[in-house]
Amino acid sequence: MGRMQDTRPPKHPWWHWRGEWARTVAVLLLLGVFRASFANHYVVPSGSMEPTLEPGDRVLVDMRAHGWRIPLTTWHLTRGQPAQRGEVVIFDSPSDGVRLIKRVVAVGGDMVEVRDGHLRINGRWLSDGHGSAEQFGAHAATLDLDDGGGPDVAPMRIPQGQLLMMGDHRGNSLDGRFFGLVPEGKVYGRATAVFWRSGQAFTWKPL
Repeated sequence: MGRMQDTRPPKHPWWHWRGEWARTVAVLLLLGVFRASFANHYVVPSGSMEPTLEPGDRVLVDMRAHGWRIPLTTWHLTRGQPAQRGEVVIFDSPSDGVRLIKRVVAVGGDMVEVRDGHLRINGRWLSDGHGSAEQFGAHAATLDLDDGGGPDVAPMRIPQGQLLMMGDHRGNSLDGRFFGLVPEGKVYGRATAVFWRSGQAFTWKPL
């Protein structure tokens, strides 16, 4: 009788497995760097941005929009484009550091007023004072005023390098009217689109 063929997988030396682990770690690090430097996603935690964003929405975040960061840090390598009125951005709250998603409604140099949930920027109301939409140049916001407009803001000048953030659900948004202005350097990235929504699964809704 011939010898039975050994079907067991070949044994690899210990350095083979060390190489496999090194490659796996390298891939994970590259993925982390990509997410920290290029694109990431954010899960909307509340209804403060309704109807634009719903709780549970998954939002694609452009990490390059407002400057390149050193991966896994908050240090910027390049400045990037300044935040624009009407953009939806991710940022760290100046009160407790929690990462939030809101709309930039006023930038450095703007004279801003909020009355009954409506914005007046540099002497011009962004809506007629009764409608549910505001126009920020190229960006438009549909408001939810079912819970009222939230706190008013007396006319004030935004200092350079600071931003006023507000939610589109004006009466149900813990935003800059409560925690104050946000330094531009605290902006983590620009929200570009909703790519997943409960009940619809994968979708694509540009912001």
